[in-house]
Amino acid sequence: MTTMTRSAEVERWPGVATVPSGLKVRVASPVARALFHKAVARLPLRVQMPGGEYSGGEFSGGGGPDSPLMVIHRPDDFAARVGDSGLIGFGESYMAGDWEASDLTAVLEVFASRVATLIPDFLQRLRGLYIPKQPRSERNSTQNTRSNISRHYDLSNELFELFLDDTMTYSSALFDDLSVGDSQSWDVFAAAQHRKIDRLLDGAGVGPGSRVLEIGTGWGELAIRAAQRGATVRSVTLSVEQQELAAKRISAAGLADRVQVDLLDYRQVQGEYDAVVSVEMIEAVGHQYWGSYFQKIDSLLAPGGRAAIQAITMPHDRMLATRNTYTWVHKYIFPGGFLPSIRAIEDVTERMTTLRVRERMSMGDHYAQTLRLWDERFSARAEEVAALGFDDVFTRMWHFYLCYSEAGFRSGYLDVQQVILDRRNPR
Repeated sequence: MTTMTRSAEVERWPGVATVPSGLKVRVASPVARALFHKAVARLPLRVQMPGGEYSGGEFSGGGGPDSPLMVIHRPDDFAARVGDSGLIGFGESYMAGDWEASDLTAVLEVFASRVATLIPDFLQRLRGLYIPKQPRSERNSTQNTRSNISRHYDLSNELFELFLDDTMTYSSALFDDLSVGDSQSWDVFAAAQHRKIDRLLDGAGVGPGSRVLEIGTGWGELAIRAAQRGATVRSVTLSVEQQELAAKRISAAGLADRVQVDLLDYRQVQGEYDAVVSVEMIEAVGHQYWGSYFQKIDSLLAPGGRAAIQAITMPHDRMLATRNTYTWVHKYIFPGGFLPSIRAIEDVTERMTTLRVRERMSMGDHYAQTLRLWDERFSARAEEVAALGFDDVFTRMWHFYLCYSEAGFRSGYLDVQQVILDRRNPR
């Protein structure tokens, strides 16, 4: 595995390499410890603290001996990080190796399923005074968005190739006949990704001669599928790496004359299109710009046109409670992002556009399976990840991100929806 000097680690991972200290931590750390113990006492979870001043061996919640096990190696450091920055510190403590779990998703699912009640109401009301604020440099203005996107999607095409399937599709698949508890296998993954794409294209009415705009290129698979139907496609992205690889894949498919991939902010797109398709792009827009996003789609749709979006969603009450919260995901994975609720999508389109939600389909269970497959593949190829120059902290961070996301969908806290929109009053 890739290792770093101490000075390089502090520079690359300041929130991980150094345990926070100072007056705030001395006051907050005992509070965090007490809240954690109180929360765990109500949860179907086992926690083991082997060593450290505050250890008490193993203590359990209400789940019994078969409950997921969380092993805290450094209880004092764990409490200091959580006390200093809440859930950001919780994630950083995993990145630092303060705690482990043999089944990380199962542990995180326990927390995700009760996220609204883990912290007492009176402390949740003080969230704005305590939790770090989103840096202004991460708001998704036209000046900032490219930087935000590049921090994730320009990490390395080779990294994403290690854990994505051959379609290079980085969004939820749609498996055939998925039942609760099903465990999907890698050999059906590409077909499930095509099934997802084809359903969106069907919903948007894409066929021979269709003029299609794709907002958020990914690595080109949706554009390829649309062009294979006889459509002409313009796809826009702000990721240099994605644009480069998508263009190569489109050319290799013999479709360069039908697909154009532009490095362009969606707000700068002009023209008229029969269909607008956008897969898991709204999450990167930021709640301050949802109106601009849907107004742009509205302005670009030709008479009789349709839009099809795939959106990760969260419950409306949690969306309202957390929309000004800076999170671990913001800091390390998706700067500037925020998940809408379905109600928010309906409200924004009703108030600010001529669009309406014509139909929608929930497929959160499918995303849980998608993330499980990605994480299994990523973990199995850890040596190749290291060979690309990614260190141990990155590997732990990415594993945490994939498991954290899977836990959200498994618990029902997160969902993903395919949403078809058309105009209330067709022009």
